[in-house]
Amino acid sequence: MGEDMKQVVDTFSVATMVGTIAGLLPALAALLTVVWTAIRIWETDTVQDLFSKRRKRDKKGRFVKEDD
Repeated sequence: MGEDMKQVVDTFSVATMVGTIAGLLPALAALLTVVWTAIRIWETDTVQDLFSKRRKRDKKGRFVKEDD
């Protein structure tokens, strides 16, 4: 999934979260939003640095194998 598509999904995720808090959407939508947001937060460089599990990425953002 490209960064542009991730940003679109992030936007819908936030809108879903706001709608859920307002009581407009079912609990399943809230659960999926929480899962998606947690995944996106886990992917950030800051969190990866905190847990020392950051992996190298190439210029396109894909993970690369580390040399032995």
